[in-house]
Amino acid sequence: MLLAFVMPLATDMYLPAFPQMTGDLRTDASGVQLTLTTFLVGMGLGQLVLGPLSDRFGRRLPLLAGGAACVAATAGCALAPSLGWLVVLRFLQGFSGAAGVVIGRAVISDVAQGDRAARLLGVLMTLMGIAPVIAPVVGGAVIGAGDWRGVFWVLSAASLLAVLAAAVGVPESLPPERRHRGGIAATARAVREVLTDRPYLGHALCFGMTLAVLFCYLGGASFVFQNLLGLDVARTSAAFASVGIVSVAAGTAVTRLVGRFTPASLLRTGLGVMVAGSAALCALSLAGLLNAIVVLTLISITFIGISMASINAAALALDRVPRAAGTGSAALGTVQSLLSAVAAPLVGLGGEHTAVPMFTGMALASLLAVAALRLAGTPGRGAARARRADGGADRGSAVGTSSVRGGPRD
Repeated sequence: MLLAFVMPLATDMYLPAFPQMTGDLRTDASGVQLTLTTFLVGMGLGQLVLGPLSDRFGRRLPLLAGGAACVAATAGCALAPSLGWLVVLRFLQGFSGAAGVVIGRAVISDVAQGDRAARLLGVLMTLMGIAPVIAPVVGGAVIGAGDWRGVFWVLSAASLLAVLAAAVGVPESLPPERRHRGGIAATARAVREVLTDRPYLGHALCFGMTLAVLFCYLGGASFVFQNLLGLDVARTSAAFASVGIVSVAAGTAVTRLVGRFTPASLLRTGLGVMVAGSAALCALSLAGLLNAIVVLTLISITFIGISMASINAAALALDRVPRAAGTGSAALGTVQSLLSAVAAPLVGLGGEHTAVPMFTGMALASLLAVAALRLAGTPGRGAARARRADGGADRGSAVGTSSVRGGPRD
């Protein structure tokens, strides 16, 4: 649980300090947002590297080594003398911290199956949803008591606690006889097989673009809330928390709707809500008619769409690759991280005193998510064909069991 909790905290906890950091580091909004970008790039690449390494060498060594490196990199962020150093250290923090994210899920797969595994994974997903809610609030309190560097000291302590808990409580879960010896070439073949499956790629890109909408918001919201809407650090933290609560509630509701509606229909509905909310925000910013209550309401509506779309886009992507589920999951996470990393700094190009780049970026990413769904074809069609060919089992599942290229069941 700690492993799942720390990285979302590292993503969001320092967001209320963005305006403060621009002065302290002698940079602009885009420069500070670059620290978020490099963190996300590092976490995306780290999943692709550390996940396969854990398949080859076991879970414990990469987990503890990555965790220890994350503690050191996070402490380094607190001591960074310049923006350049902070950018490099945030990349290292994300890369090494990816060990907890990807290997933590793998450990559950090693030791639990069926309903028990689903319950454990559900706990992790819930925590990963709660972390963004409390992170800006805790960050705002830490910043109010000191400055932005205090956030990274708190994160360093949390990372150290997670590493110690893993060292004491997580034995090796992958015995030698179950380890993969294929090396980099085998990993590259698996990634290529996954990424050349058009429905998988379309849904993965759709998933990534929905999260790009989120990171356009994360990259620019502090400046919009404080510089344009006049909120102080405490109220900015509360605004982040209120939107996060809406997101978690929407995600919980979506999981309950899957049995009543297909993932494909929920995905289309989510995309429609997301496009409508972000387009309205874009129009208001262009017209100069921003109001705190209206903005937060429309952002919350957009987040309902993000929750509906992202959960079901991921489910439909993984539905294509059950025989390569680990690789599919890693590739999905990497696509999401890289697209989000590109989106975050772009919203700062217009400066700290305009909301147009942030809301335009959200609207554009929403439209690109719709375009990505068209690349995938009719949502769920390929998976449905595979299930019919295989006897039609698991019809109600959000994540089906068809394989890459319609191969046999895992």
